[in-house]
Amino acid sequence: MKVPTPEGTPPMDVSMEELEALLEQARLALSEEGYQKLRAAIRTLGYVTELLEKNETTLAALRELWCPASTEKTAKVLKKPSPESASKKRKRAAPGHGRNGAAAYRGAQKIKIPHASLKGGDACPDAQCGGKVYAQRDPGVLVRIKGQAPLAATVYELEKLRCNLCGNVYTAEAPPEAGEKKYDESAASMIALLRYGSGVPWYRLRGLERSLGIPLPVATQCEIVAETAVLLQPALDELKRQAAQEEVVHNDDTSMRVLSLDRDADISPERTGVFTSGLVWIHQERRIALFFTGCKHAGENLAEVLKQRSPDLPPPIQMCDALSRNVPKLPEPIQTLLANCNAHSRRNFVKVTPSFPEECRFVLETLGEVYGYDEQARAQGMSAQERLRFHQEHSGPVMEKLHTWCDVQFEERKVEPNSGLGQAISYLLKHWEKLTLFLRVAGAPIDNNLVERALKKAILHRKNSLFYKTRKGAQMGDLFMSLIHTCELNGVNPFDYLTELQRHAEELKRNPSEWMPWNYRETLARLATPAAA
Repeated sequence: MKVPTPEGTPPMDVSMEELEALLEQARLALSEEGYQKLRAAIRTLGYVTELLEKNETTLAALRELWCPASTEKTAKVLKKPSPESASKKRKRAAPGHGRNGAAAYRGAQKIKIPHASLKGGDACPDAQCGGKVYAQRDPGVLVRIKGQAPLAATVYELEKLRCNLCGNVYTAEAPPEAGEKKYDESAASMIALLRYGSGVPWYRLRGLERSLGIPLPVATQCEIVAETAVLLQPALDELKRQAAQEEVVHNDDTSMRVLSLDRDADISPERTGVFTSGLVWIHQERRIALFFTGCKHAGENLAEVLKQRSPDLPPPIQMCDALSRNVPKLPEPIQTLLANCNAHSRRNFVKVTPSFPEECRFVLETLGEVYGYDEQARAQGMSAQERLRFHQEHSGPVMEKLHTWCDVQFEERKVEPNSGLGQAISYLLKHWEKLTLFLRVAGAPIDNNLVERALKKAILHRKNSLFYKTRKGAQMGDLFMSLIHTCELNGVNPFDYLTELQRHAEELKRNPSEWMPWNYRETLARLATPAAA
């Protein structure tokens, strides 16, 4: 491997062994984190150099890997609008007074302020009017936002009195609000939410708390979260059971690192990869997100969940990309209706747009029209059957036009099959039936973007924390990510949800189905009534 040198200096040949030896010599001067980062950088350099020397990659492919585009929107990819799209002027957004109105602050405390001098039915203060004032339906609103630390602590200083004769010490009793536990349930919820919901590493979380006057060691926070995970396990088990009965599932996975991972007995020793699989299940407006970290692929984890599916239910619709590892190997009675992701198919054309701009423009704008119809169906709140008929009427002819165009490119030899464009077209034609399932089956999604967004939780953890230390730590992360993201998908406050589950751990254990994100508030209200008490 040749190392770049200053101008005028001859090139220097350095082997990977020499770089590794230099790194070991400098190890004492580096922190453990710094050593791991530098080691990863050296190995990446060696791997990329080997790929280039063997002609197994190109600089364009590496540029795409390291500097991906921030967006794949058609207008950005094509860099200039088509004559048709240029004629459509974008509507200006209506002027407003901020991004969110008062109704968007669902977690805010609401305080009703009565008028200081008037009430309904009083005479109008305007002496020339003579009318009466009545309360309006919508009050005036003021939003005031204050900052607060993630964790707060209260120190109760209990007065002690000592007898000067007998030596007995008498200590003041703690007030009832002090409670019996040192760490409140809300503390565990906040730590888990920052750690697994926002991807804050342990050391960074410890540093933030210490700077705010709450010095909580990493080991203590890990213990708190581990104990909480045991209490919340029934909720996750119930989520898996209910997910297995749902109508639609999106699945995919991403790579993950676990430093100490005991392998599953049914996994081949030749498989060395570790993954976090994401499964998002849909039933009408309900969403359930599940995460699994280990050596199993997304399809294998999906097969495990489907073991709990009732045999009386029809096959669920499965949306994934075309990788075989995403498809579960199921026994004969249990099957899925497989749909493939149009966003993945579209991405193949995005990659080759610089080389085939006009051909890719046609494909991207055609698929853009289909996505436009799907957005219309969503905006109008169509049922699954209404959406199916709408797509058959509007998207069906558009997709048929695209299929005909693809056939013509090969039949009339306009495109070389081995070129980048040819491979993109071949992928589209090979998976056509699964890519167009949304034209034949009610409720079939058009792409897999839902689970792609869900997997950002795991990717954020990998980016900030680099790895899980043990399999138990990975399972704990899966539990909290599943509960937190399920709350987010259903518009539920995850902090309140995790806190209430801990405070009602016994009730959760007895009847977990009543403590799901979409119904736990009704359960709390029922428990608060005198009859329930």
